[in-house]
Amino acid sequence: MPMLFLPADTSKMMQSKKKRLDFLTKNYMKGSQQKLEQLWNNQYSQRQKLTEQYSQQVSSARQQWETEAQRAEDQEEQLNNLMRQQQKIFQQLKVAHKQKLKTVKELYKQYIKNIEEMDRSHETFLQGAQQELKKDMASLQKKILADMVSIDQFGRRDRE
Repeated sequence: MPMLFLPADTSKMMQSKKKRLDFLTKNYMKGSQQKLEQLWNNQYSQRQKLTEQYSQQVSSARQQWETEAQRAEDQEEQLNNLMRQQQKIFQQLKVAHKQKLKTVKELYKQYIKNIEEMDRSHETFLQGAQQELKKDMASLQKKILADMVSIDQFGRRDRE
């Protein structure tokens, strides 16, 4: 099979096409990497914020609960001889503790609900990003194919 030598212009054109292909590929990969990093950073900061808010709310409820528990102990010591008043205060504090526990449970349920909603939102966003990535890949493939067809046609013209 005889080896065909391409003219110098064709060789330069092939090198130029290869450089262009390399440039397009590098830019695409760099852009995709930046998009993914931004996506992960946004999701991480949203989760951090939600967790921080939840922690603050639970901490506040816990501090209130502990404060009320301390107050109950102090009152119990002061009112040791007044049994009826002691029982009344104890019952009131018990109701308050139950309410605080209910509040903590509700905060936990809300936190779980928010996490699940955020997960669904992030999944939807990721699916959209994946679709966009697939479109970008298809576009890049078309450009590469067009360049390859152009190179092939140019090569055929030179041989004719």
